[in-house]
Amino acid sequence: MNTVEDNTGKRYLLLKRSDDASLVRDPETGNECYIRNDRLEAVDQSALETAARSVPDPVLTLLTNVHDAETLGLLIELAERGPLGVRTLLDAYDFCESDLHGRLTVLSTAGLLEETELAGERGYQLTEDCEVALETLRTETPRLDDPSDDP
Repeated sequence: MNTVEDNTGKRYLLLKRSDDASLVRDPETGNECYIRNDRLEAVDQSALETAARSVPDPVLTLLTNVHDAETLGLLIELAERGPLGVRTLLDAYDFCESDLHGRLTVLSTAGLLEETELAGERGYQLTEDCEVALETLRTETPRLDDPSDDP
């Protein structure tokens, strides 16, 4: 499977090519249709990366930069408690200083956290994109231990 782009710049996953037209799938909607070959051009992007682009950008950023439950929990705590100072994060959670610093650096570089000042000390808060991503995950993903999901 390859990625192709039509003459409007829209990207598709190429499913099948014939002499005159190709069967493509829109990764955002899942709709399949035929498009004339003279309107398609190959794109240097893997089919899997194209498929991943169907996820909203803030969620994709969160998914590709948060690699474990502790880091996700850190973001959720910042969402619940608001901006927190580095000292508070070190005292309240089970991180050594270098581990916390590494996570904060990765999350800041990804655009999920931004540095702020709290009571004259360095702290961190969620970016708007991170808030959107967490809200999307919380509203779209049922919790496995939620008793309201039982029949």
